Amino acid sequence: MLRLRPWMAFVAGNLTGAALIASLFLFGPLSGPAELESGELVILSGQDDSTGGQRQQLVNIWNDSHPRNRARIVTLPEAADGQYAEMVNRAEDGDTDIFNLDVAWTARFADPPSGRRLIRPIDESLLAERPDRAFMSNPLKTCRYDGRLWALPFNTDAGLLYYRTDQGLKPPFDWETIRETRVGPGFEAAWTGQLNSYEGLTVNFLETVWSLGGDLAVAGDGTVRLDLAKWNEAARLLTPPSDDRPGLILPDSTSSDETRSRSAFRDGRTLFMRNWPVAYRAMLADDRAGGGRLEFDVTRLPGVSVLGGQNLAISERTGQPRAAQALIEFLTGERSQRLLFVNGGFAATRAGVYEDETIKQKYAYVPLLRQAIDTARLRPVSPNYVAFSRVLNEQVHAVLTGQVPSLRPDLADLLTRALQGR
Repeated sequence: MLRLRPWMAFVAGNLTGAALIASLFLFGPLSGPAELESGELVILSGQDDSTGGQRQQLVNIWNDSHPRNRARIVTLPEAADGQYAEMVNRAEDGDTDIFNLDVAWTARFADPPSGRRLIRPIDESLLAERPDRAFMSNPLKTCRYDGRLWALPFNTDAGLLYYRTDQGLKPPFDWETIRETRVGPGFEAAWTGQLNSYEGLTVNFLETVWSLGGDLAVAGDGTVRLDLAKWNEAARLLTPPSDDRPGLILPDSTSSDETRSRSAFRDGRTLFMRNWPVAYRAMLADDRAGGGRLEFDVTRLPGVSVLGGQNLAISERTGQPRAAQALIEFLTGERSQRLLFVNGGFAATRAGVYEDETIKQKYAYVPLLRQAIDTARLRPVSPNYVAFSRVLNEQVHAVLTGQVPSLRPDLADLLTRALQGR
């Protein structure tokens, strides 16, 4: 029988009270090096969707061992679009030391189209480990831009397909299989996802395009090429039925984000759901709290996933760059990554978490998750990515909600102008 290593037995429980103090010994003697600048460190971040608020638990451990460099998380609106706007605004005031950035924003913060950079490069000479040896390849790619390392990967993400095991469903599933699955009594549709007009729709739509054999090609100068026929096919596929009869797509999906789609699946309204890995642990927690059990499992998407996740970057305007980098190293370290996954459900950025036999035994979906991360595709890397995404999801959302019958013939030109900042 496999025996749980002492520190692993600890992280499998809750970090509260005496266990929190004991954890300091498991994480090593973190006394706060004298060469670190003193003062509070402010981390600007989106909402922590992990079970039990594991990001804050890690910060608590840091604070107990670094009294001269105590850290505080400032939480921003949950939606990615709102987080982005607020982070850009706050980056100018100098009150933030560390940004927890969506992986698609690295270029924008490193090379703003309109002026001074908002983050500073990681000083690789001070790192205890070489990043290319410490982190998985795909998550680390999102931290580099224009030949420099601007962040370290905090957690990664890849979309998974959730399905109801109590309905006799068995993977693998392609879109044709999902479409042909009988929607039995009590269910309102086969599938739900994140189709509201925000970053989630960009992600869901690109994954659907790729699953149908379509593509998105972006040249070095930002010129976009796409197969409009495939893109329209993807838009039609994700469009809910116009009547009240159960169909492929849950009508509420066009106003859903990650939380609302999880609720729809959890409440038994759909047979399938596209969501991030953290939803798996959240639904297990819902089961425990409600006393019931939702019979579900996860498998790969019909195609490859968009690579998601968050990276920790140092603010250009911080007065404590060495302390900020030390905190980032701690939060992205091997043991922190294991705690974030085991206790919180965040997809780890280090391969060792996925190779641990105890973790694989407890969480059967670990090999599937690693494969999804390793094969996931990056969104366009550009300082103007957010403008590109806004154009894309607005145009697609207009089709999904019946405002227009199909995507604009000049969509590639619209996306090109957005990526080129015009």
